[in-house]
Amino acid sequence: MARGATIYRIDLTLSLVDRGVYAEERITVARHPSETLVRTLVRALAYGLRFEEGLGFGRGVSATEEPDLWSREGDGRVRQWIEVGKPDGKRLLKATRQAERVVVFAFGEGARRWRESELAAVSASPTLSVAHLDDDFLGALSAKDERGLRWALTTSEGTLFLDTGETTLETTPEIWLGDPLG
Repeated sequence: MARGATIYRIDLTLSLVDRGVYAEERITVARHPSETLVRTLVRALAYGLRFEEGLGFGRGVSATEEPDLWSREGDGRVRQWIEVGKPDGKRLLKATRQAERVVVFAFGEGARRWRESELAAVSASPTLSVAHLDDDFLGALSAKDERGLRWALTTSEGTLFLDTGETTLETTPEIWLGDPLG
């Protein structure tokens, strides 16, 4: 029997000082059986960092024509296309042609090699922004696999603070291209 998705519910309080965004959201994130916990949590974190009205999750890792998250205009145009991990350069090039803004939150083993090989081909696009998330930060975030989470996410002057109720994690994402947090 195939294993189904694991559902995570996150109560999210946002104070994105750099962008002037303050909100409270409850999100539901489905973790595909082939997806790591870290990747699932980075998708939730990306939701918080790039929050705007209408932002939603794509259909998942099996929907190859959709990003991890996106928002659309009323006429169907893509306003924001958000990827996590190390997306293929051709996929990013396609995204920069379709969306007003493309944001990547890169992480994990091989991210620096990915930067040199895949990102180089699309780095000239003015609509593309990329941030690298620290592995130690993500390791601490994923240390406990809980399905019901309460996060208070604050960004200020490029630094990210995440209060999980038990601990406060802090990191300054390494900006590789553009302004992914702005």
